[in-house]
Amino acid sequence: MNDTVLYERRGRIALLTLNRPERLNALDYATNDLLLALLDKIEADGSVAAVILTGAGHRAFSAGGDIHEFTRSVKMGIEEAVREFCRRGQAMTARLEGFPKPVIAAVNGIAFGGGCEITESAHLAIASNRAVFAKPEINIGIPPTFGGTQRLPRLAGRKRALELLLTGNSFTPERAMELGLVNRIVPHDDLLPEAFALADQIVRHSPLAAARILAAVTRGLNVPISEGLEIEREQFARMCSTNDIREGLDAWIERRMPSYTGS
Repeated sequence: MNDTVLYERRGRIALLTLNRPERLNALDYATNDLLLALLDKIEADGSVAAVILTGAGHRAFSAGGDIHEFTRSVKMGIEEAVREFCRRGQAMTARLEGFPKPVIAAVNGIAFGGGCEITESAHLAIASNRAVFAKPEINIGIPPTFGGTQRLPRLAGRKRALELLLTGNSFTPERAMELGLVNRIVPHDDLLPEAFALADQIVRHSPLAAARILAAVTRGLNVPISEGLEIEREQFARMCSTNDIREGLDAWIERRMPSYTGS
């Protein structure tokens, strides 16, 4: 593996850092694949309960796909471009969206194209006051390819999303929060401390319950509410035989802090 994504553990929280600052943390194929491999590692590690994803340097979270690499794929033909660029990017954002542990995007600067799509797919997002967002793919003659035509309208609404998709205009973190892309905006130097504070609030709870909530919300968003309620019942049923639900109920009755084992 190379070092285009850095992995660090801080207690029960994993910090992943996109590490191509000289290229504004552009997502080349190797970076995309390494990010997926690290997510696999984190999912298998029961001692990790949450993930924070950020970018190296002070300029960019991620400027999106690596256009030079993508251009070479386009020149090789449709099948090559779809397989190497589009499917790879969609697999990465789908993995983030469906990840069974909370993923917090700490957006420290430019979040264009694929960087914005990562923000859309993460479960939670905190933006630096220096962050700037854009859906600029139309400027190079393509639609978004990492899920942006689907997730942004679901977050922001059809007309507001289409304005951004069809103009390619950049927008502020305040606008991103208004559109539902980020949860909060913080001073730049407070970004990672705030992200870790949010993660700490989450990981004190049952990791199994967190996984069930993530599954219910992610799967339920795109189905009728009747099906969504069935998904909710299924996720609750999966908790009923666990030690965590018994510990949570006992702790509440005994008026003490619960001690979850994730089992």
